[in-house]
Amino acid sequence: MAQPQSALAVSKARPGAVRRDGAKRWAQVLESIPLFAAVPKRQLRKIAALTREARYRRGTAIVRAGDRGDDFYVILDGSASVVRPRGLPSISLGPGSHFGEMALIDGEVRSATVMAETDVQCLRLSRAPFLRLVRSEPEVAVVLLRHLAARVRELQSRAQLTA
Repeated sequence: MAQPQSALAVSKARPGAVRRDGAKRWAQVLESIPLFAAVPKRQLRKIAALTREARYRRGTAIVRAGDRGDDFYVILDGSASVVRPRGLPSISLGPGSHFGEMALIDGEVRSATVMAETDVQCLRLSRAPFLRLVRSEPEVAVVLLRHLAARVRELQSRAQLTA
């Protein structure tokens, strides 16, 4: 996955500076994520205000396959790997990488385990407060629907190319 520069900058910022800038800085991280890229800045700051920092020690499972998914994550510092089922090769994640967007929307079970390869600092967005915000800010829902529709069209196009 691509590693947006804004997440890299946040991971290197002094902790006190990050706390002072709060939602504005986290909004910069979120706008680098395709799911949130088209969300207007005002709503993006509201979403960012719902996020929390989370830390995971090396060797810890951040999420586990089969567990109910309730959170979306952006890696700010450290590295992790997606352990995929059926012997598929794992995928490396670093600063700016994200995972859990489907769980954020549908709350279904996780399809893979994500393990911390080093100590990892993440930005975590939980589903319940996010859905409350989406209900109160319909424009966010419209942007998310557009993004998901574009993603479905892209996947359909790929499927037609391989058929």
